[in-house]
Amino acid sequence: MDKAVKEQLTSDQCNEEPHNQEQLTPEQLRARVEELEAENGRLCRIRDALIERVEASSGLRAEPYAAFEHSVTLAEQVRERTEALNAALHDLKYSNQALKQANEEAATAHQRLIDAIESISDAFALFDADRKLVLFNNRFREIWALCGVNIQRGITIERCLELGLERNLIVETQVWQGEDANIYRLCDGRWLQMSSRETGDGGMVALYTDITELKASEAAQREQALAVKSRLLQSTVDNLSQGVALINAEGRVEIWNDLFLELTLLNAEQLADSPRFEQLMSASDVTLLTPRSRDEADNPLTELTQELRDGRVIEIRTHPLSAGGYVNTYTDITDHSRYAETLRESERWIRVITDHVPALIAYIGEGMRYQFTNKVYDEWYGWPRGSLIGETMSRVHGEVQYERLEPYVKRAMEGESVTFEIEEANALGENRYLLKAYVPNLGADGKPVGFFVMIRDITERRRTSLALQQAYENLEQRVRERTSELTEVNQQLRLEIGERKTIESRLRDAKQEAERANLSKTKFLAAVSHDLLQPLNAARLFTGALLEQPMPERIAGLIGSVSNSLEDVERLLSTLVDISKLDAGVIKPDVSAFHINELLENIASEYTHIAQSEGLSFHAVNSKAVVHSDPALLGRILRNLLSNAVRYTGAGGNILLGCRRRREGLEIQVCDTGSGIPSDQLATIFQEFKRGNNAGQDKGLGLGLAIVDKIASMLGHRIDVRSTPGRGSIFSVLIPYGELAPQHTVPQLKVNDFGDRLQGASVWMIDNDQSICDGMSTLLEGWGCEIVTALSLEQLREKVAVGSARLDLLIVDYHLDDGVNGVDLVREIMPQRPDEPPVLMITANYSNELKQEMRSLGYHLMHKPIRPLKLKTMLSHLIDPQTA
Repeated sequence: MDKAVKEQLTSDQCNEEPHNQEQLTPEQLRARVEELEAENGRLCRIRDALIERVEASSGLRAEPYAAFEHSVTLAEQVRERTEALNAALHDLKYSNQALKQANEEAATAHQRLIDAIESISDAFALFDADRKLVLFNNRFREIWALCGVNIQRGITIERCLELGLERNLIVETQVWQGEDANIYRLCDGRWLQMSSRETGDGGMVALYTDITELKASEAAQREQALAVKSRLLQSTVDNLSQGVALINAEGRVEIWNDLFLELTLLNAEQLADSPRFEQLMSASDVTLLTPRSRDEADNPLTELTQELRDGRVIEIRTHPLSAGGYVNTYTDITDHSRYAETLRESERWIRVITDHVPALIAYIGEGMRYQFTNKVYDEWYGWPRGSLIGETMSRVHGEVQYERLEPYVKRAMEGESVTFEIEEANALGENRYLLKAYVPNLGADGKPVGFFVMIRDITERRRTSLALQQAYENLEQRVRERTSELTEVNQQLRLEIGERKTIESRLRDAKQEAERANLSKTKFLAAVSHDLLQPLNAARLFTGALLEQPMPERIAGLIGSVSNSLEDVERLLSTLVDISKLDAGVIKPDVSAFHINELLENIASEYTHIAQSEGLSFHAVNSKAVVHSDPALLGRILRNLLSNAVRYTGAGGNILLGCRRRREGLEIQVCDTGSGIPSDQLATIFQEFKRGNNAGQDKGLGLGLAIVDKIASMLGHRIDVRSTPGRGSIFSVLIPYGELAPQHTVPQLKVNDFGDRLQGASVWMIDNDQSICDGMSTLLEGWGCEIVTALSLEQLREKVAVGSARLDLLIVDYHLDDGVNGVDLVREIMPQRPDEPPVLMITANYSNELKQEMRSLGYHLMHKPIRPLKLKTMLSHLIDPQTA
């Protein structure tokens, strides 16, 4: 037991660390004191345990010397432990003194730090690693005093910024050189620059420097530089070859040059007070153009061309600025315009020449797109005239056919002239053999920029060659038949194949004959629509003009009879043409959403006069519903039903045009108190050439209801009829509801006081038929109009000044001579005029393509033959009484 205690004491002495006389930090001293106190406690417990063991073992050991020796050893060990404890206590006392001295030095350093940051001329703030405010000076506190905030320690830098914005301390913030430096404008007008830097423990030091004077100096320098730039800009503008006007965000003119004044015929005095641009341009003949300007289709208008009174042509462009305002440029392009006109004239002659060449001619330019085609090319591929321009070869020929042509195209674009034969289908679906030649067009650098296309139809030549080859093969076959009887069976099979080919050839010929007959029928319909209706239209205009003139009752009655007869001929001819067009599929519906009242008001005003002339009472019940149909074809259905009602209702009867809302659509009804229809005839009245019981008095062909049935089937509208003999009939058509597209506007024709509107109105008419011009002139002069008629634009220019004479309405026939149409003629007239008078296009073409084209151009359309009353109503709407 004594030996174990001795070993424990020896181990404890060996584990003691030597006294460290080096100066320790306060934290290390406190740790050292705590360690020594723990060691002292452990030694005391060991001492007490040893004493108890000695006392307990002293009675057991017999030898006194051993006890003495043990006590001496124990006393020596106690002495050593005591000396170690005294040394530890001495170290603890020294450490406490060092700790006290360190605290005094830290307090002194803290006070010096406070004095140092207070002596700084800038506002100072110290944030810890959590970005909480730890230390700041009075200048930092004074900044927050401006908004009544007593800034305290512990607030975060994010909360500081929020308080600055909430209390309106910070008026403006600017980031400079990234995120390490921000610039703030305070509510008292001062500018502060915050510079920040991270500390070693992850905190942040921020300095707020007053840079108000620096900002003022920079503003003065910027103003001076801006003045210099303004002078340079004005000098630059004055030396430009264009007229320039700079309009600021407030719409006032800030910068301009002398060429602007010259082209707009303004003077410098008018711009002295920086007037508003719109007000300034109202005093000039030059059209006002701003980034807000829109064209007729409501698309943004950024440039336009205008001819001035002195004959000069200027191009006006507007350019919006990102900071607000815009710049307008005015360029004199008189020479360019004349050169372009010369080019257009040359192109017209080229087209006239190439259109009469029997070969297919085209030019393919950049992007494999068509840039020129002649008339034969367009007709062969079945494209409308001029619509191929801009189309790609792959779209015109189709992907499959273009893959066959692509190798030849590549060779042509490599500069090689290529000629080849190829089989291709035309617009009628016939497979034809073509001889094509691709001739490259070389640019200034000698590289191909496109190629010319020359095509000839060699189908007949190819067929002759094939026929000769077939004949040669048949001859060889006959020789082989004589030389060998073994080929008899094979020859029989060949003969059967030949017979089948003959039958197939006859079938192809029959199909081609049918297609040619159908094409002839279509051309005949077109000829009837235009050529036969031309003289009828002129006769109607003349009779309408005569009926407007005062004359003896007997002559008026004769003229009325002539007018009625012409109306009957017109109705019968139009009916025959319409039924043929419907059968041939020429008429295609143009379905859209529209207000039904726009159509019913026109029909009601038209048939009110017709019913009155027949001694009938006519009433109409309108609706504001929006329907989905073809307005023209639906109007034809209702007019045919109303015409039947007028025809089969005796004098004194009643006719009603009304609407009923149904769940599945709007039902329009035509009711009459006429003779009625027997129930056994209701199933056949919609057949062609079927007429009612009083057919002897009817001058029609019985096609009116047949047309109604065909048009209704085409539009998908349901037609119902209920009739009681002796009491009348009710015809109804069910039309689905529609939804108007945005910006949907359809002009409504109103006939109130339309006679007064036409007095003194200036009207020009261009038609290639002299009789129609004479009839229209007679009719409109009777209505008080000042009318000028011409057979062409050249003749019109001889009679009036196209660009300056007053014009309230322009009437143009769509089909003119020499392949010119009315749209082309209007496009030549309108750019010469400062105003845009309304245009009325007259035609016998009922195609949807033409209606859509007129609608897109904003022109009004009337079909031949023209009814005088309908014409008078249309003119009264188009002519503004203030301008007439």
